Parts: sequence; structure tokens; C-alpha cells
Amino acid sequence: MKRKILFLVLSAFMYLASGCSKFLDIEPVSSATDENFWKTQEDANSATNAMYALLRKALNQGNGMAYYVYGDLLSDEISSSTDVDINPLVNMQLNISVPALETWRPVYQLRRYDIFYQVIDQANRVIQRLPKMDENVFNDVSVRDYYIGEAYFVRAFAYFYMARVWGTVPIITESVAPIDAVNLPARKESDVLDQSQADLTKALTLLKWSNIDQNDFATRANTGAALALQAHLSAWRGEYADCIAAAKSVLESGEYSFVGRDSLNYRGIYQGKSNEGIFEIAQNGENEGTNRGIGYYSLAGPYFRNFTDPMLRISQDYLKTLFKDSNDKRFKSVFDVAYSGNYALCTKYANVKYSGNTSNYNAIFKNNIIIFRYSDIKLLMAEGLAATGKNSAAESILNEIRTQAGLQVYKNEEPLKEAIFSERARELFLEGHRYYDLVRLYKNFNIYKFPESKMNQAQFNAKKYFWPFDPSLLSANPALIQTPYWGTVNM
Repeated sequence: MKRKILFLVLSAFMYLASGCSKFLDIEPVSSATDENFWKTQEDANSATNAMYALLRKALNQGNGMAYYVYGDLLSDEISSSTDVDINPLVNMQLNISVPALETWRPVYQLRRYDIFYQVIDQANRVIQRLPKMDENVFNDVSVRDYYIGEAYFVRAFAYFYMARVWGTVPIITESVAPIDAVNLPARKESDVLDQSQADLTKALTLLKWSNIDQNDFATRANTGAALALQAHLSAWRGEYADCIAAAKSVLESGEYSFVGRDSLNYRGIYQGKSNEGIFEIAQNGENEGTNRGIGYYSLAGPYFRNFTDPMLRISQDYLKTLFKDSNDKRFKSVFDVAYSGNYALCTKYANVKYSGNTSNYNAIFKNNIIIFRYSDIKLLMAEGLAATGKNSAAESILNEIRTQAGLQVYKNEEPLKEAIFSERARELFLEGHRYYDLVRLYKNFNIYKFPESKMNQAQFNAKKYFWPFDPSLLSANPALIQTPYWGTVNM
């Protein structure tokens, strides 16, 4: 009987790249070709760049929306959606059934982790094969080691990301043939996070502040990206002393700075490679961009299409409650509550390069996926300082963010910890953070802010905040067990 495999054929795909930041089309590479590939520095660079192309694919699953579905849509930011496939996700109806022949549906794709393991497999390849290459083919051995550091970073990021989404997933640290990637049990969340930490620690010994090619700033890993990941990983684990140390190193490096909060400057952050950019997924270069994704779902006329309402509905009342001061520069720069609809528009992703007047298919959105940026790490450090009783220092950072936005200093309008998370909600709205912020707020501080309609405290305590595995994964891998809460409901 034919054995079922855990994930898609890992060894069959490699995303090759031309140059250092331009991702091209996918080209399947046979095992034989792969065996003969690793000959030059250009090969090593292409193989390393391929990890980022695969990561982009993983974060764009579900009609270009995976990063934002996982990080935003299940939170208080979005009230509903006009899209029949997206709306159940907004309402945390993650157990809806999908017909066997409709694998294109977002919920099916988002309940599977196949592409994350393609990312990991490519990282494993780089880690395994580059040390075996002739050192003389590299301009300097430090170049080879830097590529290996990138691979450890990407693998660390993939495991950290999956730990936040599913909690428990299999751990694979060697490139394996598909037939060997079967019947692998999920490891507990702490093990997955330990693996991420071990990889990240290794990455930090190999990376530098400057990328090998300066054109790769923010779009490929460097020391700043690794430290930003360390800050997030430590905060997720409630290890705030380590979070503070990592964040401090980023903020004191001199590599990053605030971007002005006036409209053109602020929107420029989301096009990518701004002074605030620490780590991003490139989608704003040659041969890049998408006709779907977050811009497609979050915009309406006059910015995009002649529709009155966006597909992602943002409550005007919620937005006005969040931005109590209508003079907030961020509110004025990237939100529109008066465009003629019943819902507010977030225009962060309005970098539409081409659009017909009525066609949804003639638009290309040129915005990078911003993973970590300067203000995010500033506020994460404030969170860590508040968690460890250093309230004055935390308040000082909070006021830096508020000053940039044109707000008055914090005056105890709400408790400090809540004020920091509220500021993160304003600063990082629809940037892939809010859901994880709300999880952390409850787990680490016992403050519950999830909408009851999506998830009450009892459901949270039963770990509903983790996503379910798609039934097709469970069928393919008998050693895999459904995530805790979702194992108690019909799938």
C-alpha cells in the first residue's frame, strides 16, 4: 500500500532567484539536478534566496492573505467580510468543512502547513550543503557563513510562526526525501519554540548588521532581523528580560529610525525598505506584486474598485474608539471614515500601480509584507519594561510613539500595560500583530480583550486560539493529533 506523506513533495521544488531581491517564477528541480547544483557562490546565493520566495508563498496562502488572516482577521480589528470564503475565518469558524475537490478554498490552505515545511526543507538544504562546498568558490568564507546564518534565521522564523498558529507541529532539521517525511508526530509547543530558539541563537553568531548586498536591506535577514525575532520569541514565552535585551540591541544599533507619520511618509513604510524596516517579505520589486491580497480586501472606491464597502469591514465605531484623538497623524494618514460607505477603510496598502476603472483584475498591489519594524520593537520593549516593573522607562518609550503620532503624552487614561497594547493596536493596525498581541495580553498579563463573539475566555483556556489541522493532514499522517480545542468539535 502506498504510504501517505505528511506534506507536499519537498525535494521537488526550489525557488530560484535572479539577483538578490527579485523572486522569479517557480522552477521544479529534480533530485539529480539538486545533487549537482551546489557549485558556485551564485548557486549558494540563489538557494538562500529561494527560502524567502518560499516564505513569501507561505504567507500569501489563502488568496494572498495568510499573514493577515493569521495575525489580524480573528481579532477585534475586523468585524466581518463580504467574501464568502473569508467571513467564516473572521468569525473563527475554523472548522467549516471543505469539499474534497475544493482545495483552493482559503480555509483548506490555511489549515495546512505544507509550504512552511518547504521553507524549512530549503533552509535545511542550505545548512547541510553549504559547509560541504569548496571554500574557494566564495569571495570570502564569511559570505558562506552568512548564508548559513540566514538559513538558521528562516528556519527559526518558520518554527516560531507555526508554534503561534498551531502550537504543536512536527520538527524536521534535515532535508529528507518525501517518503521519509511520514507519520511524524507533532512535538509540544515548548519543543517547537526551543527549536526556534536554538536556530536563532546559531543565526546570531553568523549574521552581521550589514547584508552581503546592501540592496537586500530588510528583505533578507541580518542581525537586526534576528534580534527582532528574538524579542518577539521571548515576549511570546513571557521571558521579558531577554525580550528587553534583544529589543535594546536593535533600538540602539543606529540602523533604524522613525518615519514621519504624515500620509506620504507613513504609507511609504508599507511599500517597503523604509528607515523603519527590519524584516519584510519583498513584494514591491520587479516581477513582484499581487492582484489579490490585503490591498484587494481592505480597499474600496475611490482608492480601488467602484465598490462602496471593502471586503474586510472595519467598524467605524471601533476605529473611533481606538483612535480617541482624531488628530492622531496615523488616523488621518491611513484611515478613511467618510468615503461614502458604512465601514472604515484602511489605506496602508493603497499602493496600486495599475487599475482599470471597474475591473478588479487590472490592479497590482505593490506593498511588502512588513514583518518587523522599528515602532513594533519600540513598543515590544515597552511591554517588556512594564512587565518587569520598570514603568517609568516603559512610559518614556510609549510617549516616543505617541509624540511621533502627534498625541499628548500618556496621562494614565488606562493602566500602563493596557495603554501599551492599545498603542500597538493603533500603530500596527492590520500589520499582522493584533491577534498575537491579544493572546499575549491574556496569557502574560491576564487581561482579556478578545471579542466574545469570536472567542470567550473559556474557549481561550481550552486553546481555541490555536488553529486546527485540516482533516486531510490528519488522514495523511495518523501520528498527528488535532489541536486541543478543535479536537472537541466537528470538522
